[in-house]
Amino acid sequence: MGKFQYGGQAVIEGVMMRGPEGMAIAVQRSPEEIVVEKRPLTAWSRRFKPLGWPLVRGVVALIESLVVGMGALNYSAGLFAEGEGEELGAKELAMTILVALGLTFLIFVAFPAFIATLLKERITSTFLLNLAEGFLKISLFVLYIVIISRLEDIRRVFEYHGAEHKTIHAHEAGLPLTVENIRPFSTIHPRCGTSFLLLVFFVSIFIFSFFGRPPFWQRIGLHLAILPLVAGISYELIKLAGRPTGGVAKTVVGFITTPGLWLQRLTTKEPSAEQIQVAIAALEGVIEV
Repeated sequence: MGKFQYGGQAVIEGVMMRGPEGMAIAVQRSPEEIVVEKRPLTAWSRRFKPLGWPLVRGVVALIESLVVGMGALNYSAGLFAEGEGEELGAKELAMTILVALGLTFLIFVAFPAFIATLLKERITSTFLLNLAEGFLKISLFVLYIVIISRLEDIRRVFEYHGAEHKTIHAHEAGLPLTVENIRPFSTIHPRCGTSFLLLVFFVSIFIFSFFGRPPFWQRIGLHLAILPLVAGISYELIKLAGRPTGGVAKTVVGFITTPGLWLQRLTTKEPSAEQIQVAIAALEGVIEV
């Protein structure tokens, strides 16, 4: 087994980090207080070996990251709710996830598929039709990122996102986790979930091009059917791009994943020293778990 690759995400006024046996959520409760919540967590693929097989592990990681990530967001939001530390219950959290997935499906799958059916009479080339649909998906995704990045609260989340990446870079470089050591590193990281999502769009365009020009409801069904394969392939590409070595294959994959790195310039911002301290607390917490 190779060296464990730490990762995480930004939450409300904090950072969540994941390790091989647990997770830690560090939240800046006040200028003088960083609250660190440590929880045991074993990846599904480590508990059930078949879930760690290539291609399968990508789908598993996507679902698991969504569940764990929403739980971390729920915890951080609870610290700032009127009822201190009051989190959503399991049913409320499940409903929130379902609503989020539903809106994502409508905006980034159903709407582009509907537009593609309207363009069928004007665009005779199947390749160009699928390319147009894919371009619309990516455009909507980028536009969504641009819009939310202008919100003050989201901008702070993006700053914590930058702190998370910088801290992981420093750890992978073998440096002591101090603000001075971490600050020079980039806010861009090849294993970022933002890069993964954008890569999913590109891979889906490629795979869907083999299915001709189906009508609207068949397009919807095909998108859902091939999603596990798309997620699996995208995950393997991201893993390869994140390796320190890899030769020609890594170079080619690095070229493919470059647009995702560009997009991170929108989803990460330069953090303050205090925000880096929060990311350090999260990573140190998960290393200790």
